[in-house]
Amino acid sequence: MPPFPRLLPPGTLHDARVLLATRALRAFGDGFTSLLLPYYLTLLGFGALEVGVIITATLFGAGTMTLAVGLVAHRYRSRDLLMAGSLLLIAVSIALTRATDFWPLLLIAALGVLNPAAGDVTVFAPLEHSMLARSVTPQSRTALFARYSLIGALVGALGAQAAGIPALLGAGLGLEPKPAVQAMFLAYAGLGAASLLLYRTLSPAIEAPSPEQRAPLHKSKRTVYTLAALFSLDAFGGGFAVQSLIALWLFQRFELSIATASAIFFWTGILAAVSFLVAAKIAQRIGLVNTMVFTHLPANVFLILVPLMPTLPLAILFLCLRSALSQMDVPVRSSYVMAVVSPEERAAAASVTVVPRSFAAGISPAFAGFLLSLSSFGWPLVICGALKIVYDLLLLKMFSAVKPPEEK
Repeated sequence: MPPFPRLLPPGTLHDARVLLATRALRAFGDGFTSLLLPYYLTLLGFGALEVGVIITATLFGAGTMTLAVGLVAHRYRSRDLLMAGSLLLIAVSIALTRATDFWPLLLIAALGVLNPAAGDVTVFAPLEHSMLARSVTPQSRTALFARYSLIGALVGALGAQAAGIPALLGAGLGLEPKPAVQAMFLAYAGLGAASLLLYRTLSPAIEAPSPEQRAPLHKSKRTVYTLAALFSLDAFGGGFAVQSLIALWLFQRFELSIATASAIFFWTGILAAVSFLVAAKIAQRIGLVNTMVFTHLPANVFLILVPLMPTLPLAILFLCLRSALSQMDVPVRSSYVMAVVSPEERAAAASVTVVPRSFAAGISPAFAGFLLSLSSFGWPLVICGALKIVYDLLLLKMFSAVKPPEEK
């Protein structure tokens, strides 16, 4: 039996278990590969500029491929596209162990199946989102997306810990760093093969109906584009306070140690992961849009207050309060997008609303770094909170009347 049987909400098809299992496999592999890839590139002798270019190609390749697949997904069976993506992931993982020159590695990075981010911006995400929405009743859809997000967060954290395996192999077996990392890339290929086998078991019941139109988006186009613009504003604001920048600010302001910082972010991560399940409960009571807005607003106020705290314990307290609320909108947002579009538009809607977020979030960290170079006050955190509050208010104004089926 596939894993996670007790995590499924009522009215969920067997196929959802498969998709939760593949999410876990992918999250584990992404967790260690995203950390080992830059390290591996330095072992090959590349400098910071070359590593940065390859990582950027990975990010934009993943986003571009995800958007492209989402826009053509209505013409093909999602199961076949997921299996094709798994085959490409296997090939790319093996190729990483063979290529040593810059241009071949740049091409491998640009193919779009490697995930350079903490979230899931790959070809698999929009397809799995659309199939998840078809495997569950409207009343349980948000709960299922909450479990999907929870599994990705927790297993991804375990995968990040697995990035230390090459060091253990070196200490225990005397294996050199380069072949040890290559062994991890082969393990990533093995996870891709396991996902391929699981995707083969998906049933036709969760495939989208054959569309009569040729366009990936039709009657929901305006709604999807408006949501994409709002989500991009949210992501642009979030880029001012990504985890590495918050850590940098803590180092500057309070002279925090690495060990203390890692402990803080471990617990903020746990709070964020647990909040996914709480979000589903809240959404049942007050609705999806209200959940997104009224959990996000206080989280952003807490973030604005962090730089105003005179002591480290108070700053940590408000960071934890923010983490307990700030990620509740993640599963709710995915559920809402799937609910307000037609079934055949879901893969395209997932791509169009997810991918621009990743691009927008990649712009603002440079500005945040510049601000931190001028002052240790924490202006990026204030700007992040302010922009996200603007997003929350716009979302409430523009979509409070656009109800998913279970709220009508």
